[in-house]
Amino acid sequence: MTSVRRSDVAEAAGVSPAVVSYVLNGGPRPVSADARRRVEAAIAELGYRPNKVAQALRGTRTHSIAMLMPDHLNPHFAELAQAMEDEAQRRGYVLIIGTAANDIEREQSYLRSFLDRQVDGVVLISASADPDVHEIEAAGIPLVLLDRAAVGATHSSVVTDNRAAAALGVRHLQDHGRSRLRFLSGPAELEPVRERDQGWRETTGDEGDARVWRSAFSREGGYRAVQAAIAASGIDFDGLFTASDAQAIGALRALREAGARVPEDVAVVSLDGSEAGLYTEPPLTSVVQDVHRLAAEAVEIVVAGTGSGTPTAHLVLGPSLRRRDSCGCGGE
Repeated sequence: MTSVRRSDVAEAAGVSPAVVSYVLNGGPRPVSADARRRVEAAIAELGYRPNKVAQALRGTRTHSIAMLMPDHLNPHFAELAQAMEDEAQRRGYVLIIGTAANDIEREQSYLRSFLDRQVDGVVLISASADPDVHEIEAAGIPLVLLDRAAVGATHSSVVTDNRAAAALGVRHLQDHGRSRLRFLSGPAELEPVRERDQGWRETTGDEGDARVWRSAFSREGGYRAVQAAIAASGIDFDGLFTASDAQAIGALRALREAGARVPEDVAVVSLDGSEAGLYTEPPLTSVVQDVHRLAAEAVEIVVAGTGSGTPTAHLVLGPSLRRRDSCGCGGE
């Protein structure tokens, strides 16, 4: 027999899952008498039974933190998850990791399961430009948006300065004398991508997207995008900046198959600085996101947020440049 979930009660009552939480928990927000009656009627009709273990744990710390990311195959996210686990363990917490596979419904399912497990905090790298976190908020669980933060987000966030990171990578290609540049960017709806696009435009002076390609943050995405561009126009560029290491790995394969030498014919700089870039051919020059500090700051905010009256924190971390062979510098 399928168990009845809080979301089923919400649908039957014509309210949000957060309102169901408010009725069950006696707050933290008021509920109208009419909405309360509908929720209580739906609970009775569906036979909904709240998790008794979760109720017993409410208000008690479980020393567990949940992390949800969109893709575990992306080397940046994989390293960030490892750094999160190391930092959580150092602070005496267990880290629960979920992968949404860039699926919004799967992301919501994971967030509900984290609620059921009464985690002390959630660190979210969302697959959505505007993640739905109202149930986490309603439960009073500390939340940190990591790596990707929506514009005007009211939740704590820890991100890299994506605009500065893109500018740093593009300037490095220009410093090598590369003038026919291309930018392999990511999905335009994501805020970090828009910021990287802005860094590109400000540094190159481009107003449009004539020299911008787009793909998913994946090796296949980078490979397919560069392969298609070369098929359409040939190798009419001498420098390529990619918005992620994953895309760069795919792009290197496409360039190699097309007979282009890196860095002699095309210099390549990526954004992330993951260890995977050390093992590409040639090794990747990258703008580095400090995954260890990103993780440490996120865990610190969650741990501090388990108390009361903790203010929202928004941290923007500066990037750095790691020179290897793909730009022509040689390894550091």
